[in-house]
Parts: sequence; C-alpha cells; structure tokens
Amino acid sequence: MSNTQPASQTLSIRQQAIIPIAAFGAAGDMPRLVVALNQGLDAGMTVNDAKEVLIQLYAYAGFPRSLNALGELMKVVDARKQRGLQDAQGRTPSRAIAQGDALLAAGTANQTKLAGGPVKGPLFEFVPAADEYLKTHLFGDIFERDNLDWQTRELATVSMLSALQGTESQLRSHISFSMNIGVTAAQLGRLVEVLADRVGIEAASRARASLAAQRASQPMPPV
Repeated sequence: MSNTQPASQTLSIRQQAIIPIAAFGAAGDMPRLVVALNQGLDAGMTVNDAKEVLIQLYAYAGFPRSLNALGELMKVVDARKQRGLQDAQGRTPSRAIAQGDALLAAGTANQTKLAGGPVKGPLFEFVPAADEYLKTHLFGDIFERDNLDWQTRELATVSMLSALQGTESQLRSHISFSMNIGVTAAQLGRLVEVLADRVGIEAASRARASLAAQRASQPMPPV
C-alpha cells in the first residue's frame, strides 16, 4: 500500500519550507530566519520564491521587517555562492503590473475573489484610504505578481499572521481566504503542525484556534 497522501491532504516541500521563513520574517527573528532560508534553499526552493515571500511580508509586518529579512536573504545567497552552492533563481512575474485606475480595478477583483464577495464595512467607510491601499498595494501590486500562486501566498500570509500578536481577526480572515481558493482544512492543519515543529507553540496555537473558529462558523453540508 502506498503511503503517499493526496495533494489536497498535505503541503509540498516548497510550501512547508515557506512557513517558517514567513513566520520568522514577521517575528523579526533573524537568526532563525537564516536557518529557515538555508533549509528552504537546500530543499529546492528558489531564490525568487524566498524573495517574493519576503516582499509580501511588508504588507503584514511592515517595511522594516521586510527589508531586514530581504537583507538576510541576500547575505544567505552570497554565502552559499561562496561555498559553491548554485541555487536556482526561479521565476519572475510574467506580466507588467497595471497602474492607476486599472491597478485599483485589478486589486478589487482579486480581493473579491479571495474573500468570496465584495469587502465592505464601516472601517473602510471611516478610512477610505485604507481600503484603497489594500486594493491597490496588497491585492493589486502584490497579488498581480504571478510568480507565486495565490494558495502559496495565502499560506505565507497565514504563517506571518500566526507569528504576530494581536492579529487574530486578520488571521481568521486569511484562513477563510485560503479555503476560498482551494486550500483544504487538512492542508491548513499541516501548516499548524509545521508551525508547532519548526516555529513555536504560540504561533501554532494562534493558527489552530483561528482554524477551529473558521471551521465552526461554516454551515454544515446537507445530509
């Protein structure tokens, strides 16, 4: 009997490698990020995979954490070259990113698809600039970059938010986004396991609690 699990029940080696990289980058834990980056590159993750995750980090943990993490990645890649390791560069975005009103429209469409419907609320009415920044910068500029698929982007986001205190509302939203685009509960459960094994119990506990809350809120299928 084969021990191979269906793809919908597990995460690829690449996806599992991204989890601690995203979490340690968000937490600002540079020593452990360096270890995770080396482990990910050893496992076949490309340099551009790592770059893309750490670029996306700015949207959730801010530019200081993103820039510091990217600086560590640069040093890791240089050190590996000095040791004679040739890491694959990987894909870059295959299309030009829209600008102006076209970028806002693309970001709005991306956000709507991820959320399963238009995203509205009193906060965005109170601060329209925040709504526009989310649509243009996050769901436009970042999610229009097609060298990282949306499922992997959401797994990275869930990992980042799990490593941060006080972001439970956003964490639960992105768990919902993940499931809307085809990430299964079993795969999110595996993400929790990787957080517990490689990041820490606090991050894993946040992810586990948010996953349980999200699953409990879903309507039961008819019997």
